[in-house]
Amino acid sequence: MNVSLNWLATHVDLKGKSPDELDKLLTFAGVEVEGIEIKGVRSDKIVVAQIMEAVQHPNADKLKVTQVDAGEGQLRQIVCGARNYKVGDKVPCCLPGADLGGFVIGETKMRGVESRGMLAAASEIGLTDAEDGLMILPADAEIGKPVRELFESDILLEVEVTPNRPDLLSHYGMAREMATLLEVPLHPLNITALETRASSDAIRIDSPEACPFYTLTRIRGVKVSESPAWLKARLESIGLRPINNVVDVTNFVLHELGHPLHAFDAAKVHSPIIVRQAADGESFIALDGATYPLTSDDCLISDSSGAALALGGIMGGAESGVTEATTDILLEAAYFTPSRIRRSSRRLALSSDSSYRFERGANPEGALPAAALAIRLILEIAGGNVEGDTLTAGNPPQLTGPVALDLAKLDQLTGASISHQEAATILERLGLTATADGLWQVPAFRADLQRHIDLVEEIVRVKGLDAVPSRFQGTFVPSSAVDHDYDADMRLRHRLAGLGFHECQTIKLIADAQLIDALPLKPLQPGDSIRVALPLSEDHAVLRPSLVPGLIASAERNLRQQASSIRLFEMGRFFRNAGGGKAKDLEAESLALLISGNRQPESWTQKPAKADLFDLKSIIQALIPGVPLQLVPKEKANFALGADIHAGGQNIGSFAMVSPARQREIDSPAPLFVAELELAKLRKLAAVSTDIADLPQFPGSSRDVTFDAPAALANAEIEKAFGKLQQPLLVSFECVDLFTDPSGEKLAADRKAITYRLHYRAADRTLTANEVDTAHQQALAFITQQLGIGCR
Repeated sequence: MNVSLNWLATHVDLKGKSPDELDKLLTFAGVEVEGIEIKGVRSDKIVVAQIMEAVQHPNADKLKVTQVDAGEGQLRQIVCGARNYKVGDKVPCCLPGADLGGFVIGETKMRGVESRGMLAAASEIGLTDAEDGLMILPADAEIGKPVRELFESDILLEVEVTPNRPDLLSHYGMAREMATLLEVPLHPLNITALETRASSDAIRIDSPEACPFYTLTRIRGVKVSESPAWLKARLESIGLRPINNVVDVTNFVLHELGHPLHAFDAAKVHSPIIVRQAADGESFIALDGATYPLTSDDCLISDSSGAALALGGIMGGAESGVTEATTDILLEAAYFTPSRIRRSSRRLALSSDSSYRFERGANPEGALPAAALAIRLILEIAGGNVEGDTLTAGNPPQLTGPVALDLAKLDQLTGASISHQEAATILERLGLTATADGLWQVPAFRADLQRHIDLVEEIVRVKGLDAVPSRFQGTFVPSSAVDHDYDADMRLRHRLAGLGFHECQTIKLIADAQLIDALPLKPLQPGDSIRVALPLSEDHAVLRPSLVPGLIASAERNLRQQASSIRLFEMGRFFRNAGGGKAKDLEAESLALLISGNRQPESWTQKPAKADLFDLKSIIQALIPGVPLQLVPKEKANFALGADIHAGGQNIGSFAMVSPARQREIDSPAPLFVAELELAKLRKLAAVSTDIADLPQFPGSSRDVTFDAPAALANAEIEKAFGKLQQPLLVSFECVDLFTDPSGEKLAADRKAITYRLHYRAADRTLTANEVDTAHQQALAFITQQLGIGCR
């Protein structure tokens, strides 16, 4: 928002503060000043000069050589290309050394003729052009006098107002803030209260949840014309273009008091005014000339004919706007619910000064004072008469109330550096009023003050943080569940980094096309994906139901950089609309892994092997050492191979290989293997303590066994059976060979021979051959009985 210091000075004495001092004052009070612009003539070397002679340039048809009197006692020769002047006119003359905003005037030659300065147009010296060519100054202007003394200069502060401070979105609101910070009085507003009357015949609010309060004032006999100079100057000072006196008044009041207004041409409105929700598919032609499709979420101002007059709180309609032919107007002043305005403005991509204020929360009690000021100015500038009372419907919502200030906590937080009396004085300067029961009544324009800590923050902000002494008050705080989770996640990160992985941090929004890469912990059903209502782009349209799409996109970028080995992981949140909409089902955390390419760097001594699914399985096992891990085959949509990951007797995630078709799309020369694990379960499993054991003191013994099993029997089923085996001497087992013969010559095509190596050891002695044989036979008998298979 642009703030004019000249405009601001009509409400508060700035005590001669420089722009830099005001910048520092506001910044330390939490109001960011993004820029300072000086408007008007900047340089004292731009003076009034009279053209005494003008002759044709000898070498240029479009240039003339002038002799001007700049009050120096002798004439100054300047070459000029303008044509709108005559000898005797007084114009701005930029003497050598005049700074025109980074361009410094000097003495030069133009087409061989010396030119000692420049005759300027208004826009070239910081003013507004009123004519094409040189700026013609008044005939009585004193020759040699700096032009800046003839015109009012101004300074603009470009201020960034945080969303919780809509009270600052006006010059009066900013003046109120300045008065508080500078400890000076605020000039009172000259506004007479309106006579109001509730009227259900003239106004009907069908959507009180969107517009709880609406007022109309009819003014007859206005003369719509150009605004007076002071009003145009006010609007132009903050970058607004004057339109006509009625519209300019509503814009002036908006920037004066911060409450938007709108004027209708009464001849184009059929009573009553109806505040309603738009119908789905209804269209609206706005003042900007564009047509907007509406939905039932949009608040519409219409009349009895059903015609759309305005999009409530955002923009007026082209068909009911004020023109030069208007003689009677209806002045609207209302309060609109911020969330409704924000939703419509974002969906329609239609923003205005009005919507900017309403969506942040205008003062509910500001509608009538704003209307009163606008009515007074319209009567002064455009003439006319007010017909009857101001008509109202509904009531302004009560958004503020009494708030308690805990003085003990104030002392604790500020180290008792601010006295209770000074705190009370600051709150009074902010507009709060002390009540008999020790509470503070918050004014309607400060709806952000709702709690004790809000009052403390305001007191400290106004006093200045530098006035509160710094002190160390650190105390011991017991660790929480959040701390434990953070520590567990960091241990997992360190383990993965040690295994050669790089951490990714991808955006939580993905494109529709990326959903095929999702590897959710539970299969996605129609409607499970959560879509963004107003995505910034098609690439950010869906909340990710899995972290895998982000890893695959990252792998694709790495592949384009000729990466030969890729190991990526990401920890983060995923989102899905499953479980009946329960909050716990909408958002959870997971760990995603991706490997592809070479298992180790290339070497001249050996050809590098490609990473496979067993590499990824071993990596997952390394994250949860000591916990048996199994991959249970299960089809995963859009992937070539899929499995559920079981550990500790529970399903902890999903495992898959990217399909060859998808692999070709991203130009990957090697298969990509991915996994996604439930982070909550993984933390608990990774936290299982593993006792550090001494190296075995006694030798062990191994036995190999080959099972004759159906080809369809999964290895996971065999490992599960071994896991159930209660044999104290069996310390480990592993699959060492697999043989199949699709031709059926050496082994039936529907059978396989799978070899396991079983390791036996006792902690207190060396096992005899008989002990090993007995334990081995018991193990084989159990496995064959459990699975119904034989041994070869």
